[in-house]
Parts: sequence; structure tokens; C-alpha cells
Amino acid sequence: MNDVKSRVSEEEWKLRTDLAAAYRLVAHFGWDDLIFTHISARLPGTDHHFLINPYGMTFDEVTASSLVKIDLDGKKLMDSPYEINPAGFTIHSAIHAAREDAKCVLHTHSLDGVAISATKPGILPISQQSIFVLASLAYHDYEGVALHEGEKPRLVRDLGDKNFLMLRNHGLLTVGSSIADTFLFMYLFEACCTIQVRAQSTHGELIAIDPKIVAGAQMAAKQVTRSAGGSLAWPGLLRKLDRIDRSYRD
Repeated sequence: MNDVKSRVSEEEWKLRTDLAAAYRLVAHFGWDDLIFTHISARLPGTDHHFLINPYGMTFDEVTASSLVKIDLDGKKLMDSPYEINPAGFTIHSAIHAAREDAKCVLHTHSLDGVAISATKPGILPISQQSIFVLASLAYHDYEGVALHEGEKPRLVRDLGDKNFLMLRNHGLLTVGSSIADTFLFMYLFEACCTIQVRAQSTHGELIAIDPKIVAGAQMAAKQVTRSAGGSLAWPGLLRKLDRIDRSYRD
């Protein structure tokens, strides 16, 4: 796989490196589920080609070179010894095809995320993290393992123009205009689920945040990130990874 870098553009290699970093970070934060979830990144251009993980690799093994380049039909566009997860293809291809702004799609099966997805109220407005999620949150009912083409239009309909999607009884999904933004969205999503699980476990009365504060969350987020979104934190996350293991760049 060492010749992949010489066969792709500089822009694609940068995207591959960032996407491999996102996989390593998901593993680092403990959101991975062996080999069974996915992060995809759309390549520049109008063909909706995208990169996705090699099926069978754990997230802490993914490298820039090992990522598989596919089209919306799931056809590999570059020789690779690896296959892709068909369930991952169904979800990610549907969103990349429907949302021009969906440059990255991140999906997890974390324990806290699945736990909250199995509750009727879903995300509650009880933490600072939750207000940013609630400002752009949608829900999609469980239809079994995502293998069927027929689910795609319903998935796209339920997501709409939102950045956060709770897959009922299944997990979490975020969509963003960059890998950095999509990762930051998932960090917030996972955090508010963990906080909610812990808060509910106390059996104390929960204090709800004023709806007016939730309504102003998007403007507050722009102020906190200086309108830079996830790119403000992303360089620091890459430095963290480089200290741990730079092999994601291979």
C-alpha cells in the first residue's frame, strides 16, 4: 500500500491523512465498536466519490493508505486488498448523495450513545454540550441492520439539513462540511449522552435548560470557536495523535 501516496493528488492525501486521524481518535476516545462502524469523507469533485474504512481493520490500525476509495454504487475506484462493510456503504452513500455539504459522515455504536438512543425522550436539555446538539438534531427509527436500499430515502428525509442524527436503538451519526467539524460534532454528541446516562443514574431530579438558551446555541457555538468550527481544535488533536503513534499518516 506504500505507493498510494504517489498515485493520488496532494489534496486527496491530506484528506486521507485527516480521515485516518479521525479513525484513530474515535478509537482513542473509546467510541469504536471493533470493526463495525464507519467514517467516510467525500473527495473533491462532482462525482461523489468517497473514502471509507477497510472492512476488517480496527480503527487504531487504519492508515491514510489503507482507506478504500469508492463511488456511490460501492465500486472500488483504486486497487485495494480490502473490502467495505455493506451496511456502512448504505448509510454513508445515501447521505453523501443527498447532501452536498456532507463532506464527512461519522457513525458510532458507543455504549452511552446506544443507551440514550433506546430511550423515548432521546437527548435531554440538561448539559451545556446538549444545547449544541439539540440545535441541529434529528432522529431516525430503527429498521434493522442497514442493508436495504429502501431505507435510504427515509434516512435522508429524517436527517434533513441537520448535523446530528440519533439512530434509534442503534447509535449516533454526525455530518459536517469538514472532517474536523464532523469530529467535533461527535465529541459533543458522545459527551452529552455520557453526561445524561450519569445524571439519570443518580435518580435525582434533572434540571432542564431554558429553551431560549437552546435556541441561541448555534450563535454561541460560533463565538466559542471564533467561527472556525472544529478546525480550531483539530491541529491539537493531530499533535496528540502524533505523540501517541504517527503511523496513521502512512
